[in-house]
Amino acid sequence: MHIPRRGTVLSNAGCACAAAVLVAAARLIGQALAEEAGVSKPELIRVSANVSLPTPCCVEIVEEGTDWPVPLVELRTTHNMRFVSDNAGVIAVDAPELMGVATWFTVIGHGYGVKKDGFGYRGVRLTPEPGKTLRVEVTRSIVARRLGRLTGGGLFAESRKVGRDRDLPRTGVWGCDSVLNAVHNGRLFWLWGDTTLPHYPLGVFHSTSATTAICPFDRFEPPLRLAYDYFTDGKGRPRGVARMPGDGPTWLNGYTSLPDHNGTPRLVATYAKIKPPLEPYEYGLCLWNDATSTFDRHKVLWTKSAGAKPPPLPGGHPVPWTDASGMEWVLFGDPFPELRCPARFEAWENASTWEVIEPQKTLTPAGGGKPVTPHRGHIAWSGFRKRWVTVFTQKSGTPSFLGELWYAEADAPTGPWGKAVKVLSHDNYTFYNPKLHPEFTTVDSPILLFEGTYTKQFAGKPDPTPRYDYNQILYRLDLDDPALSPAHQ
Repeated sequence: MHIPRRGTVLSNAGCACAAAVLVAAARLIGQALAEEAGVSKPELIRVSANVSLPTPCCVEIVEEGTDWPVPLVELRTTHNMRFVSDNAGVIAVDAPELMGVATWFTVIGHGYGVKKDGFGYRGVRLTPEPGKTLRVEVTRSIVARRLGRLTGGGLFAESRKVGRDRDLPRTGVWGCDSVLNAVHNGRLFWLWGDTTLPHYPLGVFHSTSATTAICPFDRFEPPLRLAYDYFTDGKGRPRGVARMPGDGPTWLNGYTSLPDHNGTPRLVATYAKIKPPLEPYEYGLCLWNDATSTFDRHKVLWTKSAGAKPPPLPGGHPVPWTDASGMEWVLFGDPFPELRCPARFEAWENASTWEVIEPQKTLTPAGGGKPVTPHRGHIAWSGFRKRWVTVFTQKSGTPSFLGELWYAEADAPTGPWGKAVKVLSHDNYTFYNPKLHPEFTTVDSPILLFEGTYTKQFAGKPDPTPRYDYNQILYRLDLDDPALSPAHQ
């Protein structure tokens, strides 16, 4: 067959001849494939028109002893196919080559797992079948209980694959960093840092935000379902709410609602303008504009161009506190208080009212060993414990550099903080900027809830967990758990 050089013009007859040859060749190839498969040509056409994947096999991941579904448990085959349980603890195994085959799955669960076998492997052998339901029981080795993912796409994607439609309406958010919360005007306001969207690698870098009821859950067990009311743009996509003047992203901190002299609540925060790689070049105060549902710059506090070091700022997670004399304060810290001011808007905007507090630098681990240095975290009053409690990420922890979380107690918000108990650990993954949720429960509840950002950043180059990476995960601590008793001393 002669193939013309590029640019050669064929006659109509030549075109027809070439087309006929191509059609004939396609038919021969199709016939050969049909004969190899042992079917006639009409059957080949019929089969190719109705090709479908096998019905998935449903694998339920549950906690031994409670039967609670366990999100974020990975099953990995010997040829490195990865399946991760969704918020209902469900995995849809849909790989054709696994159907009917006894398959070894390594179990990776960040505190949930199975016993080692004789060769030291932690896993299970399953034989997936289309439409079948299998069950894997995992043992919890951490103190905290994983309730589920709060943000991102496909919260119940695996469940939907097996016909259990539990998915929430799409939010348009696939990942987000470091939550802040404030109760304001009868709603719980949520604010996240850099946010990943589906349509492009660069997302929102001026904080996304949403609101919910103050307690958006009717129970604190998996599976979790949380529907946010996002602040969106004209296309219905979550938008930035804190675009301060100047180049680079805007990060917020010290997010709280304070009454002004008229008793009107004002939603406020401290902002930072960031330039590459992660360097702040301006700090200031910003104020929520109810008319535009955005933050406006209220006051510049510091610029890098001025040359001086940044002053103490009202950052971290604000906590209300009433002292022995009845004076109401707001404490700013991350985790432990570093600054306080009277709990009024006018005091917050006036730096002369701010008082610096020296935070505790390290805590003693309950099991002995080197002192634990907090990285980031949060404190709250527990009416059940009748003490202040904290959950924080350890700086330079093991096995994960920023993935080890600890619990401790104190009689006063400024400490001294007692012995710390590790409550959450990760297998080479990061879980930073934990945030407590005392607003979810009554003040005397034995349940303490916290969330944090689950991300591959700052870990030892792990494979990112599909759907979960760079998202918020909620955990539960039962304060009457005997494992926490060393912290009561």
